[in-house]
Amino acid sequence: MVEDEIGVEIELDQRSEGFQWIVSFFVVFFAEAIDKHKNAILLLDEPGMSLHGLKQRDFRETISRLAKTNQTIYSTHSPFLVGPDELDLVRVIELKDREEGTKVHTTISSSDPAGLLPLQEALGYDLAQSLFTQQKNLILEGLTDYWYIDATASLLKEANIEKLDEKIALVFANSAGKVVYYATILHAHKLKIMALLDSDSAGDQAANQENLVHTLGNKNILRTKDFCTNIPKAEIEDLLRETLITIVKDEYGIDTKTISDSQPTRPIIDIFSKEIANFSKYKLAKAYVRWTRNNDATILKKSEIENWKKLIQTINKNLK
Repeated sequence: MVEDEIGVEIELDQRSEGFQWIVSFFVVFFAEAIDKHKNAILLLDEPGMSLHGLKQRDFRETISRLAKTNQTIYSTHSPFLVGPDELDLVRVIELKDREEGTKVHTTISSSDPAGLLPLQEALGYDLAQSLFTQQKNLILEGLTDYWYIDATASLLKEANIEKLDEKIALVFANSAGKVVYYATILHAHKLKIMALLDSDSAGDQAANQENLVHTLGNKNILRTKDFCTNIPKAEIEDLLRETLITIVKDEYGIDTKTISDSQPTRPIIDIFSKEIANFSKYKLAKAYVRWTRNNDATILKKSEIENWKKLIQTINKNLK
């Protein structure tokens, strides 16, 4: 009989194959390591293959305990059996061809990128875990949204106009369609979450996803059009419409103000994309960040300050 995580006794043969394996491994090796396996070299080929990924991580600790009294060597393709704090112990092995044979690298290198894949996945997993360090999270569509919010919030804070809660983490999902995945994962970790979506077609599609609405609730799905006046399909750049027109004139030498004034309900990115050859949202966002380093909030238009003040207040309130 064995006891599960909630204290219920269950016959060992009724548990999963992976659980049975780890129990038998633990009993055999730890019992015999005290006697005849003491100071032995233990060679393990793909241990824990039947275990869930996170259980494999736990099992790696078991192997480390064995290694205190026995030299332990194991092969694996699983990133969960690669310890990011034990990379000095890792050896990448590759078979280039039959004539040269198998090569064991003494450094973390490989002529075949696939040989480093478990290491990359292990480091990627630990990097992803850093998403779960903050209790309050605002999910954004992309990196440029992050730059606009971070830079503008700093301007307003320095001018004592409004302050974004410093405990709120800004998380960018790389696209509107991926926001739901980030929301689902963060929600599973019982963290507070909001999402800010543009009001273009991609944002509309994401905002209407049943899973996102179920996870966040309508009040925690913010749309940029709610913080702009008379721009139904507003994107985050429209909250800085006049300032970006000035920056575009300096960066590209093209004045789009007349067109913008004549088409006030048209998203400013549509105008820039039409009027400027090889226009880049990424380049514009970087130019704005540089602009904020040499200017303060008093240079922003009154309407822009009000837009951002309202947005920040809403974020702070809903993630209180």
